[in-house]
Amino acid sequence: MLTLIERCEPVAEPYGELLLPFDLRMRSRLRTRLVSGEEAVLQTERGAILRGGECLKSEDGRVVRVAAAQEKVLHVVCANRFELTRAAYHLGNRHVPVQIGDGFLRIAADHVLGDMLQGLGAKVEEREAPFEPESGAYGGGHGHHDEAGRGGRIHQYEDKE
Repeated sequence: MLTLIERCEPVAEPYGELLLPFDLRMRSRLRTRLVSGEEAVLQTERGAILRGGECLKSEDGRVVRVAAAQEKVLHVVCANRFELTRAAYHLGNRHVPVQIGDGFLRIAADHVLGDMLQGLGAKVEEREAPFEPESGAYGGGHGHHDEAGRGGRIHQYEDKE
């Protein structure tokens, strides 16, 4: 089993790829599989979010590239910058992880938040896309979501696709 222990510089030809949705890229302890099917254990520093394109080094020196999995998200656009800023304010007020793009916001699919955003005048569309929300003002991300990082417990994840 491959044990991934630390971040490293990207390499031209990684050994493998680890495809994970955002909620699992927030974890520092995780039992999973590479895209190839090989079993792997993630044991990295606590409190850091893995981003698509980053690389991890295993105990034996092999390098694996992290990829952001497609997941259900709400893609939010507004008629103007003021309305988009207003939508971002209301999401931030609810401590919702938000991906900020050029002229759009993206959040994890949630019909209640979608209804709220539509009530604010936003156009909300459900999509399948990689989700890369902001890491927060202090760079630590949303650590309160990282239940796996506490107590060293390793969670198991296998992509069902």
